[in-house]
Amino acid sequence: MTFAEVKNKLEKELNGFYSSEEIQSTYFLILNSLLQVSKITILSKPDNLIDEINSQRILNILEGLKKKVPVQYLLGTAHFYELVLDVNPSVLIPRPETEELVDWIIKDNKGKNLNILDVCTGSGCIALALKKNMPQSNVTAIDVDEDALETASHNAEKLGLEIELIEEDALDISNELKASQFDVIVSNPPYIKESDKKYVGENVYMYEPHIALFVPDNDPLVFYKAIGRFAKNSTKTVTLYFEIYEDMGDELCKVLSEMGLKNIEVRKDINGKDRMLKCNYIC
Repeated sequence: MTFAEVKNKLEKELNGFYSSEEIQSTYFLILNSLLQVSKITILSKPDNLIDEINSQRILNILEGLKKKVPVQYLLGTAHFYELVLDVNPSVLIPRPETEELVDWIIKDNKGKNLNILDVCTGSGCIALALKKNMPQSNVTAIDVDEDALETASHNAEKLGLEIELIEEDALDISNELKASQFDVIVSNPPYIKESDKKYVGENVYMYEPHIALFVPDNDPLVFYKAIGRFAKNSTKTVTLYFEIYEDMGDELCKVLSEMGLKNIEVRKDINGKDRMLKCNYIC
């Protein structure tokens, strides 16, 4: 197959499954990941031939896409903040809004030597991006899921980045970890209410880990409250950064303020939605 033939095949067979924009971005992602070719090369050389092995891989990926399997799981990789991470159904696929959260942390703390805790690390995307861009800092990452930690450990080894990984429940962080050890705590915790499952894309609902996505309707801020309580055990000032659900900003600000957290700031993502929050526990 040529590049152009792949494009035509994807457009023909995925029509009705995905939007034209999704098909286009998937086309570029597949060729870039399998062949390590740039978008410019793909566009300028449509008659380039693809070898038989990769042609068969593309056909297999196409069958998976028809079943709504996320393309990142089919490829086994996802791009995040200039890193290429291995991903599988035990971890969430890293999102662009999470990159924006990481960017906020890096820009706030450039050149600082910090101790950072990443809560609910999943693939390790946040922890590893921070370590890559803040190499002088020490990064610890926790997750309750053993398979997720194994994926994060693999990614750390693959990227040659040294972080500490600990199996730990974000809702009940043990006494082995002390809030006073850390200058920064960051988390992209589960935050989608169970009743909002119907609004989640079919590919997300069917294949991404529910443990990392959903929270009870009667306490949707449960993870933020638990992390806030942990931070308040610190004997020094600690800064918290969260990814948040777009319609929970006001409620979360109120809860964190009532908990005694200060300097609460909500930021919008590139799409104009409230998706990030920063606050301080001031000892």
